[in-house]
Amino acid sequence: MTNVYEYLDAGNTLVGDGAMGTALQAAGLTDGGAPELWNVEHPDRVAAVLKSYTDAGAQYVTTNSFGGTRPRLAMHGLEDRVHELNKAAAEVARKVVDSDPNALFVFGDVGPSGELMEPMGTLTLESAKEIFAEQIRGLVDGGVDAILIETMSDLDEVRAVVEATHEVAPGMPVVATMSFDTNLRTMMGVKPSTAIQEIAKMGVKVIGANCGRGTDEMRIIAQEFVDAKPEGVHILLTSNAGLPQLVDGEFVYTGSPEEYATFVSDMHALGINAFGACCGSEPAHIAAIAHTLSA
Repeated sequence: MTNVYEYLDAGNTLVGDGAMGTALQAAGLTDGGAPELWNVEHPDRVAAVLKSYTDAGAQYVTTNSFGGTRPRLAMHGLEDRVHELNKAAAEVARKVVDSDPNALFVFGDVGPSGELMEPMGTLTLESAKEIFAEQIRGLVDGGVDAILIETMSDLDEVRAVVEATHEVAPGMPVVATMSFDTNLRTMMGVKPSTAIQEIAKMGVKVIGANCGRGTDEMRIIAQEFVDAKPEGVHILLTSNAGLPQLVDGEFVYTGSPEEYATFVSDMHALGINAFGACCGSEPAHIAAIAHTLSA
């Protein structure tokens, strides 16, 4: 099978999945619980979330492993189960993709380690690579097709994941998205234009943004990406479904599937060909993306 780089190079569009965290909370995950533990304790519930997205038209699904590094799992007393939980995350996703003829890829999800890189913190490039390599080995052993780096704010941390992936699984595609705030910078001050250029130098060919405050802000970020995009790089946009509003004591995301469809149509006209959805999104948002791109 072709890999994700080759698939996009051939001129195809790519539809990703939606939110995992809010979906698992709806399925019974308590605040403060470790989502990654559900890969072994409730794999059926994790699979049901992923299947709801492939049924809606997602061509790739993301493993339930965003906090699967040793420092993040240590917050739940699970630091000795890094390989087990990440391998299980990949295996759950692999079964979902393999059972759907329209689904193509499993992306192994790698989020921030929770530690700060030097000079702000104590994490060095080498120590960060060790942390991420441990997680990536589990994901690779479980059968992922690519490593997805999400919600990053520090380019050095991105570099650590990229280099760890190249060492653990030479030739495996890497997808990288950073998260930008209202000032159109990451928490560490990185601009979208800088992000896409510097990450491309690391050999990554699919680069973009995830999370954020909704599609209006993502439009501005996307234009910066397009203006600065190096040759041969594809852009991935994974926006939140708007901002959460407190309604009857519960947080409700306000971005509708219709709003998302308009956003995807406009961004595709800019030349962007890969889309997923982040916090608060549901299968209806993914269906809107798939329908828009197939129209």
